[in-house]
Amino acid sequence: MANPDTPPLHTPPARWVRLETLARVRWLAVMGQLGAIIVAYFGLGLQFNLLHSLAVVGISAGSNVLGWASFPRSRRLSEPEALLLLAFDTVQLSLLLYITGGLNNPFALLLLAPVTIASTVLQLRSTLALGALSVIMATVLVVAHDPLLDQNGAMLVLPPLFLFGFWLAIVIGVAFIGLYLRSVAAEKQALAEALQATQMALAREQRFTELSGVVAAAAHELGTPLATIKLASGELVDALADDPEALEDAHLIRTQVERCHAILRSMGSAGKDDLHLRQAPLEAILQEAAAPHADRGKALHFRVTPLPDCATDPGPMPEIWRNPGLVHGVRNLIQNAVDFAKAEVQIAAHWDAERIFLRISDDGPGFQPQLLGRIGEPFLRDRRESLRVKGRSGYQGMGLGLFIAKTLLERSGGEVRFGNADTTPDNGNPAGGAVITLEWPRTAIEARARPALGVNQPLD
Repeated sequence: MANPDTPPLHTPPARWVRLETLARVRWLAVMGQLGAIIVAYFGLGLQFNLLHSLAVVGISAGSNVLGWASFPRSRRLSEPEALLLLAFDTVQLSLLLYITGGLNNPFALLLLAPVTIASTVLQLRSTLALGALSVIMATVLVVAHDPLLDQNGAMLVLPPLFLFGFWLAIVIGVAFIGLYLRSVAAEKQALAEALQATQMALAREQRFTELSGVVAAAAHELGTPLATIKLASGELVDALADDPEALEDAHLIRTQVERCHAILRSMGSAGKDDLHLRQAPLEAILQEAAAPHADRGKALHFRVTPLPDCATDPGPMPEIWRNPGLVHGVRNLIQNAVDFAKAEVQIAAHWDAERIFLRISDDGPGFQPQLLGRIGEPFLRDRRESLRVKGRSGYQGMGLGLFIAKTLLERSGGEVRFGNADTTPDNGNPAGGAVITLEWPRTAIEARARPALGVNQPLD
């Protein structure tokens, strides 16, 4: 059961970026600004207020030194702290541009830099706020700035049309680059968190498998010594008939041995450890995957047969590796079908000489056509009422659960496809419901031969 105090996986982290990372970028900016000032003033002979320019660059360098002196380099900035630092850099760059010609200075394009960084490390509202600040600064620089003179004292001024175009390019660049990079970063973050959830689910399934192996090994290995103790306790009962106190202890030993036998039988006594658990017939794997959803009020119908009209002999039912990822992925798909089925779910598996096929269908409302191309993406959400699936109101699992299943099954070598059934029943399948089909090469999941039980192996 999930801990209610645990935040959902898709909640953005509170601290995204280290202070040292931003400090390095800001040192590069300081060196670039200082180099540009020196080249422009001493190399090209441009005239502007050199002392004021160096003072503005010094403010940026001083803030960097102050940050490194006040905080550990490994400190991760909270969102307000990172936003404040990037806003400071925007204002500092705007002030430097004010001294050196405003938007007549081609380096005004660097106003895009803080917005670009913000779009990759901050949330949307913070990116929008910083973008608005950059647009305001660019607008102010159009009309308010110190003149930039060449070596002959002539003012360097862009024609009004080019100045307006430069301002418009900065505004469009802030909007496009900021929002585009933000959407890419958000998708990457969602994918990373969904992959983390996939790994957690697979690890949990693996632990369950290992636990089953431990139980099976314990039941097998303890059976012989417990039988010996039971036999010896029975002989003690006969030998201690004249000693009531010792006889009572012998009866107690025998009773507790029988209790141990019962406990081990109830936990499972499949024999050797994981040599029994490593592979199983295809139908047994499907039954295991569906077991948690068998008593949820929906009928589960299994049909496991060779592929009809197969040109070559498909052979007997294949035994497949009991891959925890495969089991968990099929279980997620069955859960999705049971959640939305009206009364029944069909689980049909077929095989031929080369491939294994699985079809999971339900008699529910099916997938919305608008969403079919996006099913399997992590954290699939759509706020528009027109895209909500009828009968699925309030359901929060469409997205991550199917992404986990799709990822695990594709990792096992399978190909997953989502669709809807025809409006009329076909071959016993429900009409109009969702249909999920899977296909594996037999070589990817089939265990060709069952080994002898052998000696138990330690779990890794």
